[in-house]
Amino acid sequence: MYEVRGPEPLLPPVPPRAEGAVRREWRRMRDHSAAAGILSRPLFGRLPLRRWVSQDLHSVLDYVGGAALVAVGSASGDSKAKAAGWALGGAAVGVSLFTDYRLSLTKLIPIEAHELADYAYGLGAVLAPFVLGYAKRSPVAAALHVLLGVKVLAASLITDYRCQTGMHLGGELATDPEGIGA
Repeated sequence: MYEVRGPEPLLPPVPPRAEGAVRREWRRMRDHSAAAGILSRPLFGRLPLRRWVSQDLHSVLDYVGGAALVAVGSASGDSKAKAAGWALGGAAVGVSLFTDYRLSLTKLIPIEAHELADYAYGLGAVLAPFVLGYAKRSPVAAALHVLLGVKVLAASLITDYRCQTGMHLGGELATDPEGIGA
């Protein structure tokens, strides 16, 4: 019998070019697939919202939001607004610097704890002007603190939280490659 073979390649296959460190890091930063991190567990076991904000975008929003809370409080003439801005903004930036995600300084805080901290300081920013009493004395700072707090709460509800090392509150490693709400 005759054997049918495909055409022989004319040239040998070209090995892939070595990827430089800058190019590899750029590719890794653009990656929004499961390779970009390990999924966190959904809040309360199952959160019915589709989570479409990437972890990297949320990380940037954490740093910008924390800096904005500090700036608004510092620009205010009220000492309580200033203290609230520094406390809330410092908490946001501090937690972000130590969370187990790509844009942090070191990975000490599990991603689920970061998510809970986001809700806590978001709610704190909404309530601070009224609890501390600077809503009437410094209405611009109060309105901006409330607005930033609502932004934190909304962004946290729709963020696809992912960790880098597999650190979770329960201690186990999650390896599910599908996105939450995908």
